[in-house]
Amino acid sequence: MAKPKRISLRIFALLLLISTSSFQLLRASDDADDDAIFYDSFDEDFEDRWVVSQKDEYSGVWKHAKSEGHDDYGLLVSEKARKYAIVKELDEAVSLKDETVVLQFETRLQNGLECGGAYLKYLRPQEAGWKSKEFDNESPYSIMFGPDKCGATNKVHFIFKHKNPKSGEYVEHHLKNPPSVPSDKLSHVYTAILKPDNELQILIDGEQKKKVNFLSADDFEPPLIPPKTIPDPDDKKPEDWDEREKIPDSSAVKPDDWDENAPLEIVDEEAEKPEGWLDNEPEEIDDPEATKPEDWDDEEDGEWEAPKIENPKCEAAPGCGEWKRPMKRNPAYKGKWHAPLIENPAYKGIWKPQDIPNPDYFEIKKPDFEPIAAIGIEIWTMQDGILFDNILIAKDDKIAESYRETTWKPKFTVEKEKQKEEDSEAGSSGLAGFQKKVFDLLYKIADIPFLSAYKLKIYDVIEKGQEQPNLTVGIVVAVVVVIVSVFLRLIFGGKKKPTRVEKTNVEPAETATSQGSGENEENKEKEESSAPARRRPTRRDN
Repeated sequence: MAKPKRISLRIFALLLLISTSSFQLLRASDDADDDAIFYDSFDEDFEDRWVVSQKDEYSGVWKHAKSEGHDDYGLLVSEKARKYAIVKELDEAVSLKDETVVLQFETRLQNGLECGGAYLKYLRPQEAGWKSKEFDNESPYSIMFGPDKCGATNKVHFIFKHKNPKSGEYVEHHLKNPPSVPSDKLSHVYTAILKPDNELQILIDGEQKKKVNFLSADDFEPPLIPPKTIPDPDDKKPEDWDEREKIPDSSAVKPDDWDENAPLEIVDEEAEKPEGWLDNEPEEIDDPEATKPEDWDDEEDGEWEAPKIENPKCEAAPGCGEWKRPMKRNPAYKGKWHAPLIENPAYKGIWKPQDIPNPDYFEIKKPDFEPIAAIGIEIWTMQDGILFDNILIAKDDKIAESYRETTWKPKFTVEKEKQKEEDSEAGSSGLAGFQKKVFDLLYKIADIPFLSAYKLKIYDVIEKGQEQPNLTVGIVVAVVVVIVSVFLRLIFGGKKKPTRVEKTNVEPAETATSQGSGENEENKEKEESSAPARRRPTRRDN
């Protein structure tokens, strides 16, 4: 009787929390509306506000549906393995210059996310060359923000497009080491805060995951400000340029006693046959218990031979059959002679093209963002059940926080509590909770910048562990091994840089052309052939 009472009190507390939050939302709405540049709760059907792309490739059906376990509605991805595109034009374009702008939205991956995106695109004005009914992957955006996961990709994108004032080209700048996508099926809220001092903050569920500067070369790839110089693309290496640091000594002579024909191994003449060796016994004998099958036809199948088995007499003896002396390493073996290496007097270092001024270089104190005129969702996903909700653009991060507290947090609290109860009922709350904490911690470890080169490897190990939770301890050990290997490599394994005559040049930043949609890479599987059985075949080859 005690357990039902405890659950009832818990549900009552949750209902009280939701009621209180709803009251707070009503009280705060008047103040929030002034600073909420755009907000869509999807309480009403979206069809009179949002425009679905009419392009044939976007066959996915959007639905106005409730979030599982709630009376709250959202915009639902209803079918698997489809492309989706939908857009909402804003009443007025939103400037991203000179003041704080907050981009925020909720997603719930109700069926998980193995391969697909759940991000938003904040589009430039239609003068840039796009139409709502023709919205697609090529429609020009200013910012792309949100979760994306497929294969090795597992990150919360933040990409902004910026026009180079010298070249006139728009370049995609990707956030380096972005945070990972939460691995559960709960509601999560994603927030990007763009501040006038060039600061960008990325929050997940109100917790800061990333804080960067738009002008920092360490935070975006390629950096917003291009390098001052680039390698001269027309410069060519001189024909007489020698990059060999060491060369064979031309004055060296092979020693007279150097025998290149001496074998690696020779017969051990000192070896003696072990006592008890059975010279006249074969290693294998016919199986005395084998009988010729009744349906065996000598004319069609050939002469029948009994299968072979190991000679039982050889088991107690050191060996059977003809004894031969074993081989041993030849002390006179030296292999092929090579002249020793000496310093190359003509060595000039590793050739690099000359630096020239970068024609696309520019300086800027603030990003010259294009305004936002529409919000679009253009994704390809293998999962259904992705729910978008409470899309917000605001002038103040306090307003975004107010919306999180009143729209997202009550739902998340209910979902979290329900998840705990389900785990408890299944009798696995302790183990499942421990495993989830472990995997969440491992995802955070993978986000550490100095492990970025090994991030994909760690993701692969984590995903295998999630598919087979009984391997949790092994997965932890594997990740620890990777981390220890990195430390050892940093301390002991660094390669020495070769001597260079020319100055090291900064490689030019490439213009990004991909939309970062996280397409899945196919894995090639190798087939292993099993070793043949030792027994002879029972039929003779004709």
